[in-house]
Amino acid sequence: MENEIRTLSFPADSPPPLPVIVAAKLAGLALPIDTSLPPNSAPTLLFSNGLKLHGTYVLLRYIARVASLPNFYGQNAYESGQIDEWLEYAPVFSLGPAFENACKYVDDFLQSRTFLVGSCFSIADVAIWSALAGSGQRWESLRKSTKYQNLARWFNSILAEYNDALNEVTALYVGKRGSGKPIASKLKEQQGASNQSKSSYEIDLPEAEVGKVRLRFAPEPSGYLHIGHAKAALLNQYFAQRYQGVVIVRFDDTNPAKESNEFVENLLKDIETLGIKYVAVTYTSDYFPQMMEMAENLIRQGQAYVDDTPREQMQKERMDGIESRCRNNSVEENLKLWKEMISGSERGLQCCLRGKLDMQDPNKSLRDPVYYRCNPIPHHRIGSKYKIYPTYDFACPFVDAIEGITHALRSSEYHDRNAQYHRIQMDMGLRKVHLYEFSRLNMVYTLLSKRKLLWFVEKGKVDGWDDARFPTVQGIIRRGLKVEALIQFILEQGASKNLNLMEWDKLWTINKKIIDPVCPRHTAVIEEGRVLITLTNGPEKPFARIIPRHKKYEGAGDKCTTFTRRIWIDKADAESISADEEITLMDWGNAIVKHIEKDHDGNITQLSGMLHLEGSVKTTKLKLTWLPETSELVNLTLVDFDYLITKKKLEEGEDFLDVLNPCTKRETAAIGDSNMRNLQRGEVLQLERKGYFRCDVPFIRPSKPIVLYAIPDGRQQTSLK
Repeated sequence: MENEIRTLSFPADSPPPLPVIVAAKLAGLALPIDTSLPPNSAPTLLFSNGLKLHGTYVLLRYIARVASLPNFYGQNAYESGQIDEWLEYAPVFSLGPAFENACKYVDDFLQSRTFLVGSCFSIADVAIWSALAGSGQRWESLRKSTKYQNLARWFNSILAEYNDALNEVTALYVGKRGSGKPIASKLKEQQGASNQSKSSYEIDLPEAEVGKVRLRFAPEPSGYLHIGHAKAALLNQYFAQRYQGVVIVRFDDTNPAKESNEFVENLLKDIETLGIKYVAVTYTSDYFPQMMEMAENLIRQGQAYVDDTPREQMQKERMDGIESRCRNNSVEENLKLWKEMISGSERGLQCCLRGKLDMQDPNKSLRDPVYYRCNPIPHHRIGSKYKIYPTYDFACPFVDAIEGITHALRSSEYHDRNAQYHRIQMDMGLRKVHLYEFSRLNMVYTLLSKRKLLWFVEKGKVDGWDDARFPTVQGIIRRGLKVEALIQFILEQGASKNLNLMEWDKLWTINKKIIDPVCPRHTAVIEEGRVLITLTNGPEKPFARIIPRHKKYEGAGDKCTTFTRRIWIDKADAESISADEEITLMDWGNAIVKHIEKDHDGNITQLSGMLHLEGSVKTTKLKLTWLPETSELVNLTLVDFDYLITKKKLEEGEDFLDVLNPCTKRETAAIGDSNMRNLQRGEVLQLERKGYFRCDVPFIRPSKPIVLYAIPDGRQQTSLK
């Protein structure tokens, strides 16, 4: 080698690039280790000429290219591309709760395979093997069980084949608990440092004790769960699992004007869909009597007062730091007005209860916030029993403390109200609950405000809260997203406090990697302008063959394909064919198109040609999908969707009504192969050369089309016209 590797460098307190070390060991390449890089630096190869390469998978590809092992980076460009896909997938194993989802995915993939790519051991196997080995005890306990038999078989066969080299590397770099640190770093830990290596999102909860953490996921039942709520729910579960604690689900039902049992039922359904494990379901309304008692105590102690200042004037006074004229009313006057509020009298309806905090505090959330308001609307659970309801600012710190919550996770939009939360708990004489902030999840071209989403539902702009254009959990799953992809997407971001505007493409790319290896393949031809090809030497009588629904995944089952003398192809495909051109008919063989017939407008009406099955598929430019001319074909409606708004992000104060997308849904009529009669609602499939789809309406009768929703694959879509 012209430029020899001088060192492999990485920070002493970071996990070593295990796949690079394993690959070099197997390839017989000397790899001197240097752990003097500063924290958070990427692994680096330093060459004798002073050049450098950075990043674990860049280094792994380099090792594969210079190694003498056969096909270590694939036998051809296609296999190299498949290997790259696995290298992108490997980091999923470091994502805490996503670990077992990743195990299941690879286990299913290996059902009938010896290696991940092709028929040879490659760096794809090295990357996934190292990810499992690097997790230490977590994988070891699963490997000894029967849970992932294909994955364990594959892992063990690699270990047996390269036993000495792999045992040497893992003994040096993998600890019993999977810290994945070199020996020098482990010795340093034993001398006093206690922190294990963390994934990017593994941030500690303040003063958390293993076995004593109690968290809550507290949605308001005023809409369906959307992708932003999903982040909060999954982070609560992540921290509960990490600290061996528990999660409770609490419905923050303090606003009867917006809430309903329908929302409660569907929120529970969505929480179940996300796999959130909770120990109890509670309601803020369960604590209304105790909260009213607490409010009265605060009035008696001079820490709360009843105010009848009009709402707009009150807001202005709070902004300007002006005390209300009611602030110094006597306790007796406040209690009298409090009773008027409780009864819902005309006088009471003019009032609200405010906390007496500090009207001069620079943090305006502490300027006497409202604790209770009158609301005569019946409550969805308890009817008309109450005429007053606590605000979120009052109820949340009270119920968190009463329910024994140790850590309340809140999005960073509440940051300025954290001081208010703790002050109210202190005034109530309750124990302090730790707050932990995470960044709110914002998606491009997406509205997450339940008020704005409700507008689309009420105006009939969408079909309901589960519409495939909606960012609700039910909506995006109806669009074709797998729950595993959503979980992986959210956990990859972790508990970061940085505000990010996320692209949908990233989520759909993760989804494609999950569905592509297993979803069955079918064929469709667009109805408009479809063209018949007559194969003059084709079969005189139709015949059928049983072929796999997925050539690389037996679990997808088989399908029956009929071969006929006359076949349908797409108009666009017909227009791309030249006379006397040889084409490939997928799953059949080659054919030569001899004649192209057109009408007076130049539209192709018919093609004729002959089969040339001995022809080589490697020599043809066009590989076309086709359908037999039979009465068994099914009618399809292919549905594409676009974003509901035309702007990536709304500016402060910008009205979403000004950026509504006029065209968000397009339906295309098509015909499909007869096997699609057996599709079930919710089943995901690939239409060859057309993309991925989810069956929304299955086959009922010939006159009613099967409805298939197009699933984005992570490539930027063009707007619908």
